[in-house]
Amino acid sequence: MTYKKTSLALALSFALSPGFAVSAEEVSRLDELVVEGEGAQAPTTHYTSPTTRITDIEAESISVTTVEDFIKYEPGMVVRRRYIGDSNGVVGMRGSNMFQTTRTMVYADGLPLHYLLQTRFSGAPRWSLVAPDETRAVEVVYGPFSAEYSGNAMGGVINIETKLPQEREFHAEASYFAQDYDHLGTDETFEGNRQFFSYGDKYGDLSLYLFHSRLENESQPQSIRYNTSKTLAGGETAVTGAYTGQTSTGGDIINYADSGSEDVVTNLTKLKLGYEFGDWLARFTLAYEERDRDTDPSNYLVDAAGNPFWSGEAAFNGRAVTVRRSHFSVSEQDRDTVLVGLGLEGPIGTSSWTMKGNFSYFDVMEDERRQSDENPADPTYDRSGRITEYDDTGWETLDLKAHTERFLGRSDMNFVAGYHYDHYSLEIHSYNSSDYTTGEKTSRRQSTGGETFTHAIFGQWGWNFAPAWDVALGARYERWKMEDGFYYKWGGDMENYKDRTERGFSPKFSLGLTPQGLWKYRYSVAKAYRFPIVEELYKNEEATNSTSIADADLEPEIGIHHNLMAERKIPGGFLRVNLYHEVIDDVIFSQRITLPDSTTVSSFLPIDEVTTTGLEFMLQQSRVFNTNLDVRFNVAYTDSEVTQHDADPSMEGNNMPRMPDWRSNLLLSYHINAMWDSSVGVRYASNSYGRLDNTDDEEQVFGAQDSYTFVDLKVNFRPTKESRIGFGVDNVTDEKAFVYHPWAQRSFYMEGSIDF
Repeated sequence: MTYKKTSLALALSFALSPGFAVSAEEVSRLDELVVEGEGAQAPTTHYTSPTTRITDIEAESISVTTVEDFIKYEPGMVVRRRYIGDSNGVVGMRGSNMFQTTRTMVYADGLPLHYLLQTRFSGAPRWSLVAPDETRAVEVVYGPFSAEYSGNAMGGVINIETKLPQEREFHAEASYFAQDYDHLGTDETFEGNRQFFSYGDKYGDLSLYLFHSRLENESQPQSIRYNTSKTLAGGETAVTGAYTGQTSTGGDIINYADSGSEDVVTNLTKLKLGYEFGDWLARFTLAYEERDRDTDPSNYLVDAAGNPFWSGEAAFNGRAVTVRRSHFSVSEQDRDTVLVGLGLEGPIGTSSWTMKGNFSYFDVMEDERRQSDENPADPTYDRSGRITEYDDTGWETLDLKAHTERFLGRSDMNFVAGYHYDHYSLEIHSYNSSDYTTGEKTSRRQSTGGETFTHAIFGQWGWNFAPAWDVALGARYERWKMEDGFYYKWGGDMENYKDRTERGFSPKFSLGLTPQGLWKYRYSVAKAYRFPIVEELYKNEEATNSTSIADADLEPEIGIHHNLMAERKIPGGFLRVNLYHEVIDDVIFSQRITLPDSTTVSSFLPIDEVTTTGLEFMLQQSRVFNTNLDVRFNVAYTDSEVTQHDADPSMEGNNMPRMPDWRSNLLLSYHINAMWDSSVGVRYASNSYGRLDNTDDEEQVFGAQDSYTFVDLKVNFRPTKESRIGFGVDNVTDEKAFVYHPWAQRSFYMEGSIDF
């Protein structure tokens, strides 16, 4: 299989939410960061979708250590970032849960960060390729109502806009954070830090921005090692130190270890260039990231002689448990990736048309995980283990777009048309090793991988057909292909999957009413195709503690999405209500089952139909009642259920996993004076299920999907115009909750920055 290294990516511009007001202070600050003379800015078609937007100024009210923190108070969504520096920060939006990662698109200046190679916890966007210090604003677009986006926007789109300075500037920031964690056998403080330094300048028509960001952190233990509690049979070794408990489905277990802290170090070096020639702007981005992650499990078990107990039948508290040696294995992971982007935009001659084109190339240069068979403290330890590596993995994308606000010479019409191409390639190889510490590969265990290609064309026409009315009609046609899929298991035959092509046509419609006054209304409906990704089609994997089963015959998901919006402007902001409804056929869902010995089996199951209905309310206002108080409040109710499942009708009527009925966020920011700001944030979610059969209703246990109410505090102090010191506490009440893995407990932040 050849991974062709040619590609381009769509650059998406930002649109300010209607009715959203920015204070004079914010306007002044933003003007310093805007790239002057950027050429013609092609408007987007986002007005057909509900949107929200948060700027870097507003985000100072949040303890932001990684870029995904920008959106943790946005409506109807969640980022499952379990700890700072977590590479598995998956996103859930509206009717798409956090493990349906292929339904959320994330862009940074038009470069895709969404990871359409893998899904579930491995499919998180590559957030770490963007530093929070370079971020100017983040826009969230809900639903696939714009023809510019594929069905991977069934949940929505997150657009990150970054800075490109216009004069010489240096910026430095450092932060320290710590988490107090107390659960089962662990009572520790886990610490981390981050440093950032950037240089920017403009030389004539050339703008330059160069920075380096380093983050190091220790996480709380992410997984609990357990086994089924059994009746004593005689002959077991008596042990102490374990904890009796229950699974999320109520089964009796004995917890005898955890996965230990994940020690993470991430280094990001990035160069951005902008060159203006006439009314045109060319952009170049080069981002190189190194990421190292180590884990060392904790063993709770001690025998009568005071020695750790590593394997066999153990007796604890009058019950028996089988202890597995493999649950104590240590691991090391090294990952190096590179992202390259090129963009060009500007007017076409003297016409009213503008053009935008972008190139992106992402390559996993190295991703190797080395795992031992036993713990180094185990007397049987002999350095044997397993090695997993990614090869020929990455993507290429190309997007071209032409837009006019005077279609056919008429000022009441607009039109946008474009072309999209992408190529995704994934290969995963697993080996046995007689010495995992050196990376020696003794024999192959298995290999799996494949490729997908997409060609798409789209167009969207808008017409202001009456003083208060507008209509938009759009369509997207896609041709998708899978090829070169394979699976090889040691001792077996190579299995090659048949190449396959699918097509999809997605019409869009939107009708808006904006009467004179304070109100506006919009109804949008869209069809969307979400085609399978490489992991869902090809990734078959058998590991020590888990098995993954793919399905090369998966059909695309097909959704019909509706949204009805009513919005009222208020001084300094808006009130908004969205009622949305979606019906999606052939839902590709990964059901994860945990066996009694705590190993997991995951398989991609097509669900015939899932229906979701939701209601969102938003309030955003600055300078409430002419005071120094800003508020961002939202609450969302979501009812998502399986309405048809021919393979297992007993699942019909069940709630979709990881979809809480209620989510709500509140962020209150008070500007005390020119030097001091303070804020209070509250994040709430009701409990949900993690399994499709809805049998996991236990709370406060590993594997549960708990409700939570996290209260966050933040204070900023600005000694000078060029400097800032911040203090923050997240989860002030130290609430314990699980999102399968444990959420972070009370966390402290201290940060300082200076411009010079």
